[in-house]
Amino acid sequence: MSGNLFREIFPQGKLLIGVIHLPPLPGSPRHGGGTLGEIIERGLRDLRALEEGGADGAIVENFGDRPFPKRAPVDTVAAMAVVARELAREARIPLGINILRSDGEAALAVAAAAEASFIRVNVFCGVAFTDQGIIEGRAREIVALRRRLGAGIAILADIHVKHAHHFGTLREAARDAARNLADALIVTGSGTGETASPPDIEVAREASGLPVLVGSGIAPDNLAAFSRADGFIVGTYLKRGGEVEAPVDVSRVRRLREALDSLDG
Repeated sequence: MSGNLFREIFPQGKLLIGVIHLPPLPGSPRHGGGTLGEIIERGLRDLRALEEGGADGAIVENFGDRPFPKRAPVDTVAAMAVVARELAREARIPLGINILRSDGEAALAVAAAAEASFIRVNVFCGVAFTDQGIIEGRAREIVALRRRLGAGIAILADIHVKHAHHFGTLREAARDAARNLADALIVTGSGTGETASPPDIEVAREASGLPVLVGSGIAPDNLAAFSRADGFIVGTYLKRGGEVEAPVDVSRVRRLREALDSLDG
């Protein structure tokens, strides 16, 4: 499996991948008693808004479960599998899974069970100093699990992921992610919704030879600065009022889609 797997899933040009931020799941510190059925309905509403607005894909993420553990407990994995399976049954666009803080093996297992297409891994290889402590990448375990499952699931790996400090340069991180068999790379700003650095796109692409996506801080008014990216993973801007925990706003998805199509043209 190589970077071509990403393009098998997303053969078109510049991509818009929206994020479905799930509310707190059962067992998480902030869970308020809502049922999985209610969480699924909220996720489906966001999925439909993304599809109607013209998104090319969607990532399902346990965003409401903060404070996050380094690796997901079994109750989170079970809930994510149920939610993801229901969303995947309805989805008309490729669906991805991200399990926070950085549990790539759990995300891959959920993606395989739900028949999702890709995963996002915040710390795929190397070491990150985060608010959850020191997180070590588990690239070998993730890739080995994909092989055992026989799953054609693409791995989108963050490099110098947000909310963390890193050793080494971005170029070294991109090179190492490719060497550890990521299928595409993600560059971000320093925090949720914060703008990435446009030069990072070329640095990451040249060092890795892989597709590079921007994973934070994108809005119509700054899209042109990131025209060299292969795609955009967008959460905050697509929400009602630009509030990260609000529902997806289809009008904002359309606005960003139109801006992206204008840029691509």
